Amino acid sequence: MTTSLVTGANRGIGKEVAIQLGALGHHVLVGSRDAAKAAATVDAIASTRGRATALPLDIANPESVDRAVAQVENLGELDVLVNNAAITYDTWQSAINPDFEVVREALETNLFGTWQLTAALAPRLRASSHGRIVNVSSGAGALDDMGGRIPAYRVSKVSLNALTRMWAAELPGVLVNSVCPGWVATDMGGSGGRPVSDGAAGIVWAATLPDDGPTGGFFRDQQAIPW
Repeated sequence: MTTSLVTGANRGIGKEVAIQLGALGHHVLVGSRDAAKAAATVDAIASTRGRATALPLDIANPESVDRAVAQVENLGELDVLVNNAAITYDTWQSAINPDFEVVREALETNLFGTWQLTAALAPRLRASSHGRIVNVSSGAGALDDMGGRIPAYRVSKVSLNALTRMWAAELPGVLVNSVCPGWVATDMGGSGGRPVSDGAAGIVWAATLPDDGPTGGFFRDQQAIPW
């Protein structure tokens, strides 16, 4: 059975990705700092006869990351890591005059916590015959179309995209890709976006790529997009 860890799996896109992977027969580790919401995701996966385990994880807390890694180590295997946890779509801020506390808080979750977790789990992913890392990114982090505003979120996603390229180069045999789910109707994205299931589908595609699939790419709806 393929074992997949999804961070921020307690709501929105992360929850839907976890449910879709569970429906495909994966053992899903539901990474969440909210125990009650993690339990709800586990129950949703169980309702489709999937297997899921709650994994307490506050990605911005190094000690919590260490404890989660130890729990994964006890399970003995990991095949897929979906780095979905993210905060702070700071539309009210400008890059020239930001609240740096907001920026630092966003980077702790969106970049540094994700980086620490991935680095710690890399040996497990290397050992897998189906190693996959999916970084949930955003068109807001594409330099090709970079504008002003949203500085904390944009910088965190640009940096995550850079790590996608570096990890792809450093982890032969593991497919590493960034995926933009598009504008999705979630707590962060707000109303008016596409259905959560549609945004999650591209992430699940990257998590289940065949062994000859792409690595080091940036995708939306299974199509490459500019960096």
